Amino acid sequence: RFTATYRISGDEKTARGKAADICAEQTVEFPVALLPDGIIPQQIVGQIESFEREADTDNSYIAVISFAEELAAGEHTQFLNVLFGNISMKAGIQLIAVQPSEGLFQFLKGPRFGIEGIRRIVGVPHRPLLFTALKPMGLSAKNLAALAGTFADGGIDIIKDDHGISNQPFSPFAERVKYCTEAVRQSNAKSNRSAIYVPNVSAPHEQVFGRGQLAKELGAGALMISPGLTGIDVIGLLADKTGLPVFAHPAFLGGMAITAGQGCSCAVLYGTLLRLAGADATIFPNFGGRFPLTQQDCSGIVAASREPLGDLKPMFPSPAGGMELKNLPAMLNNYGNDVLVLIGSGLFSAGGNLLDNCKKFVEAVQNQK
Repeated sequence: RFTATYRISGDEKTARGKAADICAEQTVEFPVALLPDGIIPQQIVGQIESFEREADTDNSYIAVISFAEELAAGEHTQFLNVLFGNISMKAGIQLIAVQPSEGLFQFLKGPRFGIEGIRRIVGVPHRPLLFTALKPMGLSAKNLAALAGTFADGGIDIIKDDHGISNQPFSPFAERVKYCTEAVRQSNAKSNRSAIYVPNVSAPHEQVFGRGQLAKELGAGALMISPGLTGIDVIGLLADKTGLPVFAHPAFLGGMAITAGQGCSCAVLYGTLLRLAGADATIFPNFGGRFPLTQQDCSGIVAASREPLGDLKPMFPSPAGGMELKNLPAMLNNYGNDVLVLIGSGLFSAGGNLLDNCKKFVEAVQNQK
């Protein structure tokens, strides 16, 4: 059996009732009292393994519920459905932890590259990796490529598309990937570095894998996708079909994770679930930026990215969202070396020219103890 842990709001009687409802709603979706005796109520219906009041609260309870491994049907989508299908539409229930059973790791393969694999690709064995985004939307493919070259010349390790840059007429996908990969390749040839360009391949389902394959053929070092738009299970399919690392962007997932007591905890959604799906890196909004996540939320994501989870590789956490050079000390002190430090617009707004600002970014990370 695999387990899911839920935070349930209400007094004890109400919370116990919600826990019992989860057991049926997420499995048989049928009145338990009307079930025939035998395997269905004994095995198929979810089972409450523990139920206790959350520490330091008067109106919140933690329920650990187990589900039969067979309910997942060997399918990633059905696994998610069992964890948080119908109950995602009910108030006062939050998924806060997931522990797969051993058999589920047959299809929950996790990161194909993970932290060490990405480090090998960019040739940086120890320090935090420097990460930025091409922006603003509206620039031509050639202008974005010029930016990519400047970033690479300035010492940035990983250069991605901004998540809203897709296949717009002012920067068509194929043209942009061709020019950006070439710009980064030329910079690497001059510097003997191994910076990579990461295009955004979020697209309608019938186009995602074609874009991923084209990006690989043109020399992209990894791919970025927004699983809230494409479906979480697409991460693993994209990894298998292209053989490239996959970075997950949080667009369209926010409503599932930022309302207190509802949806999924940030650690589960941006950490555990994306890692199980095969993301090699998870981009999330850092505290202190323009999004409402707290330091506790972000620390939970980072912990879920790295903690033991079967035999799965750890994935790179990437705090982002309005970060500037002044945020670097706090980010590095909080997250350590195994982090992708993403500063996008902050490199443009730091004053001076972009190349010098990139070099300041590099120097600040290298000098951080």
